[in-house]
Amino acid sequence: MKIIQDTTNPLKKQTSVLCAYVTEKTNQVFGLEGINPKIKNAITESLKEIEGKLGKISIINTYDLIPAKRILLVGIGTKEKISNDTFRFASGKIAQKIKDMKVKDFAIIVPQKTQLKQTSIISQIIEGVRLSLFSFDKYKKEKINFSANLAIIAPNSKDITKVIKRAQIISDGVIFTKEIANLPPNECTPITLANFAKDLANKNKMKCRIFDKSQLKRGGFGGITAVGQGSKNEPRLIILEHNKGGNKKPIVIVGKAVTFDTGGISLKPGEKMDEMKFDKCGGCTVLGIMKAVSELQLPINVVGIVPSVENMPSGESYRPGDIIKLYSGKTAEILNTDAEGRLILADALSYGEKIYKPKTIIDFATLTGACIVALGTNVAGMVSNNENLVKEMTLASNETYEEVWHLPLNEDYMSMIKSDVADMKNVGIGRAAGTITAAAFLQNAVEKTPWVHFDIAGVAWTQTGTKEKPYNPKGATGFGVRLILEYLRKNTQ
Repeated sequence: MKIIQDTTNPLKKQTSVLCAYVTEKTNQVFGLEGINPKIKNAITESLKEIEGKLGKISIINTYDLIPAKRILLVGIGTKEKISNDTFRFASGKIAQKIKDMKVKDFAIIVPQKTQLKQTSIISQIIEGVRLSLFSFDKYKKEKINFSANLAIIAPNSKDITKVIKRAQIISDGVIFTKEIANLPPNECTPITLANFAKDLANKNKMKCRIFDKSQLKRGGFGGITAVGQGSKNEPRLIILEHNKGGNKKPIVIVGKAVTFDTGGISLKPGEKMDEMKFDKCGGCTVLGIMKAVSELQLPINVVGIVPSVENMPSGESYRPGDIIKLYSGKTAEILNTDAEGRLILADALSYGEKIYKPKTIIDFATLTGACIVALGTNVAGMVSNNENLVKEMTLASNETYEEVWHLPLNEDYMSMIKSDVADMKNVGIGRAAGTITAAAFLQNAVEKTPWVHFDIAGVAWTQTGTKEKPYNPKGATGFGVRLILEYLRKNTQ
């Protein structure tokens, strides 16, 4: 899709479909002031149907009275309730309608004089359009080959060209994350993910290092080695480095990538086990972030670390009752082999802190079903050892509308994972505070660095209860890519 800025007067723009936003109650149509009376009457009648409600669409024929062939009106709700997601949502609805209409070009008028900055609206428009047109049809015989050029109609400004480019790169990062996260387990093993990382490094001039099974064992990565030993698909530790920040301390981003999780010896129920292909979403998010960071050429140092395994039951699998030694040197008693994500993350977190001595550590993981019980399927759990980091992430979340909720982590929770026979155990006490006790295990892997953990079990893919959003079609959502890129953007200002 080619996206350009266009400063043409909307009423003089030649396009197949001219798209304008309209508010609820006030029926304000942005950008079509002074339009031909005949078309204005048609708009008035059309507004009676959609009433400006968020995402509602109406199409009007212009009868060649203006250069645009048709006008598309889309509701954005009441003006006072316009949020940082309104135009992303509404623009996604536009994109879906344009796709149904099978036109090859369309134009969207950027509203002026709203409570949002013009640059924010443009970013939302592009993300909404691009992400709503994504379709995972890799394994379908009939492909959906749709493409249309988009003109963003807005006043002339140097910033707009930069915003358009940035929004496209961010959207590409999310789409890349979705593409690999949606891959089935027979097509995506730890080695496959490692190859994706190598390709990213080659294309975007990043440094890449891959630890194989023997290197992991020799290096003392006891968590990754133990979880991965039950599968013929060997584990990998993937490391990508974007070094554009000189001597500044890097930001380390870690992502859990269990390419398929049966639960191991503590076998999961068969129902919905197919969804465990999404247990790699944290790692896929990290790869998507690194892709965008490198293409944006951010003037910072960022390290992406992805521990990747397949958790399978076999004669080689680790067992309940085992005691393993993690990269940190601490020991963990295994009480449930389905609590595997924290083991591989602990190794990666400790390695990232020791080797890179980072400014900040961030991790993403589809870690606990308990997070879905606590927060549902639209909000990610956030646990941290640093209040300032929590505030920064909350601000970034408010901008990208990827919702997070801060959960506590104190000594009471830390004590819940103490073991009688090892330094800690890999599950807490019964079902109580499952999301927090999992985070407590990770906290043991981080010594002093400001750290934030996102449990994305409920938001990494669309599930029962997931809000309908046109830019999140069924499957992986790419949650976290936009969030962290917004955080990084603010860190480069």
